[in-house]
Amino acid sequence: MTALSRPPAAVVAVPLRWRSRAVLAVASLAGLVMLVWPLLVRVPEGARLDPPFLFLALLPLVIVVVLAELSEGGIDARVLAVLGVLSAINAVMRGLSAGVAGVELVFFLLILGGRVYGAAFGFALGATSLFASALLTAGVGPWLPYQMLVSAWVGMGAGLLPRRVTGRAEIAMLVAYGVFSAYAFGILMNLSGWPFLLGIEVPGASSGSLSFEPGAPLAENLQRFAVYTLLTSTGSWDTGRAITTSVMLVVLGPAVLLTLRRAARRAVVVGETVTPAPAP
Repeated sequence: MTALSRPPAAVVAVPLRWRSRAVLAVASLAGLVMLVWPLLVRVPEGARLDPPFLFLALLPLVIVVVLAELSEGGIDARVLAVLGVLSAINAVMRGLSAGVAGVELVFFLLILGGRVYGAAFGFALGATSLFASALLTAGVGPWLPYQMLVSAWVGMGAGLLPRRVTGRAEIAMLVAYGVFSAYAFGILMNLSGWPFLLGIEVPGASSGSLSFEPGAPLAENLQRFAVYTLLTSTGSWDTGRAITTSVMLVVLGPAVLLTLRRAARRAVVVGETVTPAPAP
């Protein structure tokens, strides 16, 4: 049996107790509300809609609470070391790819880490990777909490993919998920700033504007947002991110998966594990 076709080691590096699952679900719901709240608020005509400074203050606290809960669930020292190493590598890779439209190297390792070590590990890896890269590249700003949260979702989603898919089908599945994640990340990050980047349109103004209009029907604002996203990121940043991630998963994915699974077999894992296949 080849390395690529060997069944994956089902490792739960950060065990998800019922309380951890509840915290993750509540935090994800809170984060989603923080992203979409302008579309759900009915603002009276002439009223002012300010940027969500309160939400920006609360979002890091939400992430910290989740990471603290996962830590209490029992992150083994070796697993914590793996998390630190992967976060550092991701931070450096993001720094190397910064400034080049669409060339994004972070998602490659984030998806593979979540795939091998599980959803909770992927969530932690996404949050810590973006935080470390922001410190490394002086990219700390109001956008950072959103980047950390959305990246955490990407890693968590990779850990929730079907575990029994193996071989080339597994790589194909990860590529499809990588493409989906690339566009989803761009859409959610655009949504976090779109209502404020173009300015707030006064109700009754020109209907050709792409600005957010408080109080307008949801469908109308969604149409404006869709056009804004297509013009600003879909054809450049998002597509480039999808291509970069896909190519790296196809070329380097099998080797990196094998390396991470070997490391997982040597880690002292707390929680449920499935006995992996013997090493080659």
